Amino acid sequence: MFAKILIANRGEIACRVIRTARRMGVRSVAVYSDADAGALHVEMADEAVHIGASPVGESYLRGDKIVAAALATGAEAIHPGYGFLSENPDFVDQVTAAGLVFIGPSAASIRAMGLKDAAKRLMEKAGVPVVPGYHGEAQEIVLLASKAREIGYPVLIKARAGGGGKGMRRVEHPDDFSEALSGARREAKAAFGDDRVLVEKYIEKPRHIEVQVFGDIFGNVVHLYERDCSAQRRHQKVIEEAPAPGMTPALRKAMTEAAVKAAKAINYSGAGTIEFIVDASQGLKADRFWFMEMNTRLQVEHPVTEMVTGTDLVEWQLRMASGEKLPKTQSEITLSGHAFEARIYAEDAAKGFLPATGTLHHLKFPDTAPEGASMRIETGVRTGDAISPFYDPMIAKLVVHGKNRQAALEALGTALSQTEIAGSTVNTAFLAALAADADFSAGDVDTGLIGRHQQGLTAAPPPSSEIVAAAALAASGAGAQAPSNDPWSSLAGYSHFHA
Repeated sequence: MFAKILIANRGEIACRVIRTARRMGVRSVAVYSDADAGALHVEMADEAVHIGASPVGESYLRGDKIVAAALATGAEAIHPGYGFLSENPDFVDQVTAAGLVFIGPSAASIRAMGLKDAAKRLMEKAGVPVVPGYHGEAQEIVLLASKAREIGYPVLIKARAGGGGKGMRRVEHPDDFSEALSGARREAKAAFGDDRVLVEKYIEKPRHIEVQVFGDIFGNVVHLYERDCSAQRRHQKVIEEAPAPGMTPALRKAMTEAAVKAAKAINYSGAGTIEFIVDASQGLKADRFWFMEMNTRLQVEHPVTEMVTGTDLVEWQLRMASGEKLPKTQSEITLSGHAFEARIYAEDAAKGFLPATGTLHHLKFPDTAPEGASMRIETGVRTGDAISPFYDPMIAKLVVHGKNRQAALEALGTALSQTEIAGSTVNTAFLAALAADADFSAGDVDTGLIGRHQQGLTAAPPPSSEIVAAAALAASGAGAQAPSNDPWSSLAGYSHFHA
């Protein structure tokens, strides 16, 4: 096992990795930008190295500075977290060329899955089902429009690089294809430097279900079951859960076998996630799921898998990277209960989920888990910290586990109601409304749910009578006056007798 690792990230994921490293007796090195000089991950780490100015291009994306920091502090390995350089094969090459260990998959595995079209061709070859569509190299508009007609409308235009919903357009009619393609290409070029796209059949009631996989350098691969990430806004996950509601034994078997097959096809080592799109229009069926993409890193939503399988995936990452075998066989990994993760963001849900900034003057999470449940708060901020415009505005991930989905959902609602944040606009009211939504509560979830219910989910609730009374008292100033037995004392300027 390593004696010291460097975490090439910030915020809650850096804090998350530090906690596991400390429990394992591994020392940690943090890196930080100007904006993060006083951040929680810097305080928690055993050492910290300044790597540049606040913009990510001058700090957290500077692989050369990160490698130099690792060498200067005597770190043996680098954990990338998620985002930033976590799926950059050139950074992996930098790390290994410096004689360090990258805590993650090989550069070859990342390259194999880095472009959606190439990855899908590879998965087809490996016998993994892929969405019907065009995944070729030729990009002439006439060809793409022709392929769209062959596939059948509606279709989905997707950037071949990157993710997060950027460079993606749904097209209902052939007349709209050209304009949608231009928009997708512009967005893809700006986000990823690559305007090439693929065209796929649009699934009418899509569920986003992904499978956590883990491999070691000895060729062993296991799955840790599925997560449902269908609750999305603007193609971004909001509440994730494990296991997927309504999952059937037949679909789980087919999907997890396909995920393991996908990982083995690229000799995968470390933590990875195989994302599938599922057609839920006729229920969950074993022949209605298709490969979307592979995330060659730890996912933001990994805690729900940890909660239902009793594993520490960061510990597994460190052990696999240090050359150990997988700690469990497939038969030893079991599911227990149900877990939810809610992403708490500084954002204005009523204004199209517009990111917000501000100083967190008050930040209080529940002290104890709701009765009958367990709870985790994953955060990288404290009271008094600022939400910077330079980085993702996530404040925390609230994770709950219960004996079944209903118990976990009730625990989620309770924990959200007990979360107090002041100093920035936040999405906790939206998350609570989503958790209480009738369709979501029933497990009838697809990626369009939030869009269909957005007006009701984001409407500001009317203030309670207690809040109205308190506001009226504050506005009158009566609460600030000293008590008096004189009934006229509160009437400023009033005189009972006139000269």
